[in-house]
Amino acid sequence: MNIATRTLSASQTLRARLGLAGAVLAVASVGWLPGSSLAQQAGAKIGFVSTERIMKDANPAKAAQAKIEQDFARRDKEMQALNARLRSASEKLDKEAAVLAESDRARRQREIAEMDRDFQRRQREFREDLNQRRNEELSAVLEKANRAIKEIAEREKFDLILQEAVYVSPRLDITEQVVKLLNSGK
Repeated sequence: MNIATRTLSASQTLRARLGLAGAVLAVASVGWLPGSSLAQQAGAKIGFVSTERIMKDANPAKAAQAKIEQDFARRDKEMQALNARLRSASEKLDKEAAVLAESDRARRQREIAEMDRDFQRRQREFREDLNQRRNEELSAVLEKANRAIKEIAEREKFDLILQEAVYVSPRLDITEQVVKLLNSGK
């Protein structure tokens, strides 16, 4: 899980941890105080960022996706054309199988099987190349997003920013701020 926190020296970090642990122990000994979270009672400022929304809404993510689509469009068309030829050859063999000599039918079946193996190999290579490229591009976007998150965390004095959670209150969600910062080109 990616977490951006305020930078602290080693002694400040130790004091903060001990202070938070002390606050947790104090709250635990007194009991849960209604109407506020444990983190709020301990004085921590927490935020949340939706990586999924960043990948959907941020301009760098959209640009990366468009670049991938552009770079792989030609190969995708080639794959579609090869698949159409394979399908056409198979349908033609099905229609003509009854009137073909056994040797001609066997030869065409081998040709179709070879075309199918070639198509499967090329399709697998295409998917692998596409996935590798997508991972590279999205990794760069996530790196930019993490820098933006860290900038916001330091500027607004967040103690903890999470990027994965089962449930998050909308008041903790700072995703829109991150998207705006990314879209501004910083």
